[in-house]
Amino acid sequence: MVVESDVQAVSQLNQAYKKITSEVAKAIVGQDLVIEQLLIALFARGHCLLVGVPGLAKTLIIRTLASCLSLKFSRIQFTPDLMPADITGTEVIQEDKMTGDRSLHFLQGPIFANVVLADEINRTSPKTQAALLEAMQEHQVTVGGASFPLPEPFFVLATQNPIEQEGTYPLPEAQLDRFMLNVLVDYPDEEEELEIVKRTTSPVTYEATQVLSSEEIISLGHVVRKIPAADHILRFALAVARMTRPSDKASPEVVKKYVSWGAGPRASQYLVLAAKARAALHGRPLVTTDDIRMVGPAVLRHRIVTNFNAEADGIRIEKLVCELLDLAESNMDSNPSADHPKLFRS
Repeated sequence: MVVESDVQAVSQLNQAYKKITSEVAKAIVGQDLVIEQLLIALFARGHCLLVGVPGLAKTLIIRTLASCLSLKFSRIQFTPDLMPADITGTEVIQEDKMTGDRSLHFLQGPIFANVVLADEINRTSPKTQAALLEAMQEHQVTVGGASFPLPEPFFVLATQNPIEQEGTYPLPEAQLDRFMLNVLVDYPDEEEELEIVKRTTSPVTYEATQVLSSEEIISLGHVVRKIPAADHILRFALAVARMTRPSDKASPEVVKKYVSWGAGPRASQYLVLAAKARAALHGRPLVTTDDIRMVGPAVLRHRIVTNFNAEADGIRIEKLVCELLDLAESNMDSNPSADHPKLFRS
C-alpha cells in the first residue's frame, strides 16, 4: 500500500524527471524516448544496452545524464586487447620503505564508479566481457579471493554498433539477459539534425547542472518498487513473457514458427519494474497496461532468439513483440479477471 509520503516522493520524482530532461536537452537534441528509457533503468536499478550507429551521441547522452545526477562517471573503451584486470583492477606489490616489508595492495579499476560506460562492449573478447557479469549482478568485484563492493548506486550503460560486425564478439545470451533494457538509438529527424549542426559548429558550449544527488537517487529508487501493480497488470506482463517461449502451450503459432528461444523469468520481472519506474516518472502512483506496452519492446527485444524461418521471411523482433503485446491485451479484454485495477487512495 502506498502512503502519503510515497505520493509526495512520486511527485518529487516527476519534478526531477522534468528537470533532468530539461538539463539534458541543453546538450542533446531530441532522443526523448532514449532519455526516458535510460532514466527508467536508472531508477529501477537496472543496466542498459544502447544500440545505434556511430555519431548518434550515445556516449554524450550517458555522460550528460551522469552530470545531471551528480554521479561518478567512468568510461571504458572496449578493444580486442582489453583484459579483465583492465576493468576490475589488479593487485600490485607495495613495499614499506621503513620496514622493507612487501604486501599486495588492490588497485581499483575503472568499474569502481556509479555510472560505467562500456563503450562498444562487443569489441572485446568473451573473457573480458564476462568480467562485468559479477559486477552487474552482485554489485561487487572479486579479485584474489577477496570481494570489493562497488559504489552505490551502480549502473552499467553499454553501447553497441549494430552495423559493423567484423572483429566483434556478440554478447552471449547470459550477459544480454543482465541488461534490463535494450534501447535503440535512431537517427534524428531533419529539424533535429539541423539544430545539432547549429550547436556543434558554433563556439557556444552547453553544460548540464546537477539535479539529484546519489542519496536521492537511491531513495527514489526504493519508492519505484513501492508503486502498486494490480494482479491483472502482473498477469499481463507474465502472459507477454510466456508467449515468447515456443515450448509454452500459451505461445501463438507465429512464435512456434519463428522463435528458437524465448524470454526467461527476468523478462516478466523487468516488465513490471520498468513499468513501475515509467509510471513514477510521469507522476502516477499506479501502473497501467500502457506502461507495460511502452517498455515491452526495450525489455524483450534482446531476450528473444529468432530462427532461420524468421530471417528468410523478414520477420523482425520488433514487429513480433508488438504483435504479442496486442494479443496479450486482447486476451485480457476478452477474459477479464475478477481483479480490476484499484484506484489509488491517498
